Amino acid sequence: MARYFLEMMYMGGPFNGFQIQPDGRTVQSETEMAMATLLRKPVTLTGSSRTDSGVHALQNYFHFDWEGDLPSTFLYNLNALLPSEVAALSCDQMQDDAHCRFDAISREYAYHLHLRKDPFRHGRSWYYPYTLDHVALSRAAAVVMEYDDFTSFSKRNTQVKTFNCRILESAWSFGEEGLVYRVRANRFLRGMVRGLVGTMLQMGRGKIDESGLRAVIESRDCTNANFTTPAHGLFLVRVRYPWDGD
Repeated sequence: MARYFLEMMYMGGPFNGFQIQPDGRTVQSETEMAMATLLRKPVTLTGSSRTDSGVHALQNYFHFDWEGDLPSTFLYNLNALLPSEVAALSCDQMQDDAHCRFDAISREYAYHLHLRKDPFRHGRSWYYPYTLDHVALSRAAAVVMEYDDFTSFSKRNTQVKTFNCRILESAWSFGEEGLVYRVRANRFLRGMVRGLVGTMLQMGRGKIDESGLRAVIESRDCTNANFTTPAHGLFLVRVRYPWDGD
């Protein structure tokens, strides 16, 4: 059996998340159904990063095992069967023990906001028509990097052994049309990026100061964080592996 990594891109709006759920369409269920039709045999996919309902991805991965070579037209035909909101970007044979989830060394997310109403950004960015202190937001992003326990930014009923994450990059960028928060870490907790964004925006609007942000983080209590940030502004940008070479 050969192991393959399948690189995916998708708009998350129509789906109930990336990985299979007991109810609703997911990117995984749609992809498994398309692959079963194409290969005339059920294929079980393993996902790299779980994205919540409505969250988008510029890059995410599945891995799967297949006996023998895949058809040269595999990607073309798979894309013909996938919904319009989902694209398969590449499919590469890997070492037999490669694991798209456990071998990942970091993941990068971006959260997009726009400050004036724009119908062309609807569903891909959060319309946020408030005055924001850019200096305060940049300071908030820097404060986040000083910590490694993000219990306050993990939604309840999350079954994980540790709430520790190593933040590698955390920064806001600002433009005429809006702003973007980018964060890269070795791992993320469920709802973590949206909780970070929502809480930092409170600092950007002057509702809390730096000491207030630190208090939220250090409380290790998710009821103190702001999780009202909608899913549609969030993108999984990249999953990095040791062999990527950068």
